[in-house]
Amino acid sequence: MNLQLKKFKAINLSDPFFDTLKSDYQEFDVWFAKKSEDWAYVFESGNGSIEGFLYLKTENGVVQDTAPPLPPAHRIKVGTLKINAHGTKLGERFLKKIFDHAITENVEEIYLTVFEKHAPLVALLKKYGFEVRGSKSTPNGTELVLLKVLHGDYKNPDLSYPLINASGPNIYLLSVYPDWHTRLLPDSILNNESATIVQDVSHTNSIHKIYLAAMAGLDSLKSGDILIIYRTSDGDGPAHYRSVATSVCVVEGYQNINNFSSEKDFLDYCMPYSVFTEAELKGFWAKKKYPHIIRFTYNVALKKRITRGELIEEIELDSRAYWGFMPVTKDQFLNIVKKSEINESLIVN
Repeated sequence: MNLQLKKFKAINLSDPFFDTLKSDYQEFDVWFAKKSEDWAYVFESGNGSIEGFLYLKTENGVVQDTAPPLPPAHRIKVGTLKINAHGTKLGERFLKKIFDHAITENVEEIYLTVFEKHAPLVALLKKYGFEVRGSKSTPNGTELVLLKVLHGDYKNPDLSYPLINASGPNIYLLSVYPDWHTRLLPDSILNNESATIVQDVSHTNSIHKIYLAAMAGLDSLKSGDILIIYRTSDGDGPAHYRSVATSVCVVEGYQNINNFSSEKDFLDYCMPYSVFTEAELKGFWAKKKYPHIIRFTYNVALKKRITRGELIEEIELDSRAYWGFMPVTKDQFLNIVKKSEINESLIVN
């Protein structure tokens, strides 16, 4: 199964997936044809049938066709979003892509209209901070207007996602080996040029992650703590130049593998968001080699990757310390944010 960016004209409108959209919106076929040269995200199953569709549009100014109108702002409109959930986390993967666009476009808000009957989708959107701000009436019926303000007050890791609260929590650098890093954070490309986040459409990109590790000190992690993900050297050159900070994440919770009463409970907790296969997780359970289980949100990939050399010489991280898992000061973190060229408005102080 794969999430792809395709032009409308390359998408099979006759797929049964679109039947409900055609039923909800009488003009859907005409609208779809007019968008032939535009791009949308499509999630296809192994047999080629469509399981998810997402169309985004950047807008500026007043939104006049809602009641009440939305005041002037730089926004992303979710023009169309539909998913066949089937018990997967596909909805969250699409939301991750929406937020990636919002970060890249530096918008103030995200909004969409949706019929109230689509209760699971409405609930998912509300989980990540979308609020009902009005309605929109057309010949198709009346829809809810759901809006997410990107830079409001910080509430919690889900409601405020992708904001990062740097006021109070502990901040750590967490090392990840290259092979695991590729699986864990697939859109954290590993060069010092701007990240093409929008073009990376790996289906493994999700808001939540589960990672297992063995480094001492991980049991001190608490919800809200910040993790700077540090990919260790790939062996193609000295670590001074090849080991890099790549991403910023926020801890949601910590578990020790020995706290689970059975393999089933362990798998039930880890599988939905784990980068490890079921066979790998069963191996971890049997050997208890990686006792620390971290659940965190994947908030932002650094636009400019920062090498170990830069972290030592410019950010003043201690070269003599153990870099597997080590504390970072707030000032050091803010300097990493500035040097990495990510949008500083994502950081709440």
